[in-house]
Amino acid sequence: MRISDRYIGRQVLFGTLLAIVVLSMVLLLGNLFKQIRPLLVDKHAPLWLVLRFVLTVLPFSLMFTIPWGFLSAVLLVFGRLSSDQEITSFRVAGVSLARLVVPVFVLAALLCGACLWLNTHVVPQARSSLTDLLYEQAKRDPRSLLNPGMVHAGLQDVKFFVENQSGETFNGLHLYRTPENAPPNAALNAYLHAERFTFVVDDAKKELRLKLYNASFETHKPDGSVEMFFANEAEPYLIPYGGGQTEKSKPTAMTNPEIAAYLARHPELTPQQLVKYRTEITERYSFSLACLAFAFVAVPLAMQARRRDSSSGLLMSLLLGTGYFLFIMVANDSKTTAGASLALWAPNLLCVAIGLWLFRRAQYK
Repeated sequence: MRISDRYIGRQVLFGTLLAIVVLSMVLLLGNLFKQIRPLLVDKHAPLWLVLRFVLTVLPFSLMFTIPWGFLSAVLLVFGRLSSDQEITSFRVAGVSLARLVVPVFVLAALLCGACLWLNTHVVPQARSSLTDLLYEQAKRDPRSLLNPGMVHAGLQDVKFFVENQSGETFNGLHLYRTPENAPPNAALNAYLHAERFTFVVDDAKKELRLKLYNASFETHKPDGSVEMFFANEAEPYLIPYGGGQTEKSKPTAMTNPEIAAYLARHPELTPQQLVKYRTEITERYSFSLACLAFAFVAVPLAMQARRRDSSSGLLMSLLLGTGYFLFIMVANDSKTTAGASLALWAPNLLCVAIGLWLFRRAQYK
């Protein structure tokens, strides 16, 4: 290993770690400010549950902060090397630009491996753990899950609204359920209204039930018909809190083998649902190569921006990085697997193509 490898590699590595810490703190604080009040104040969650929430959310932040941190570090390091004429000195000493950036690509490959492990294993398990935290809170204090006067996005595609509370009794329950994996504006397939209700925790069956009084149920069938019935008292099944008792259905909470097994067990899924699951797998692999794609384009852009003594190169890099992540939104809106795959792999291919073109130009300057 040359001295130049250690010199550049150390700066990029330390810069990446610092950028990851700063960006992760920003994203974590955003999630904490959004969630800490409901957890601590409204739901009276214990401190250990909040700490578990912080640790569970951290992998979500690393998904984005590792590529962004690496991009920022490469831009800053090579921008400074270019402005201080150190790159020129290396090239005069016989070190080519291609040889000079070897430590950057080695670090990018290592970070890609870390991102692949995060995206395919850690993040899906963390998303599943978030649901488990809600189950634990439901078991500990089911009443803390409800805030009268607010619409709650519950578990298993259920939303509910409670009018008010009188002691241990809640009044005016409105519960809505949409079809599984349906878009946010999909029509309801079930509606429940109860004049009042209380909670019943069944530790033997590991279930949390509602005891309803003067309840009405409305179910919408696939053929368009509506089925209705009424009950003076009822205890419908609501939430299992035993852990691992219900089958995962959201692709973001499943690992790739779990998604493949789920698709094999459910051949009845619609083409739109199949696209959603297959896109999730493709997204994890393409997103894991972001560091390598950024390595191609960040080095020559940083050198070009400093050499011209303007911010055009840095601005272009930031726009390119932002555009990279916007492709994910385009892929999620795609109606076909081919379209989603094209949208997900396009930013990697564009970064490599643009980077190779810029490297070629930089070698002759």
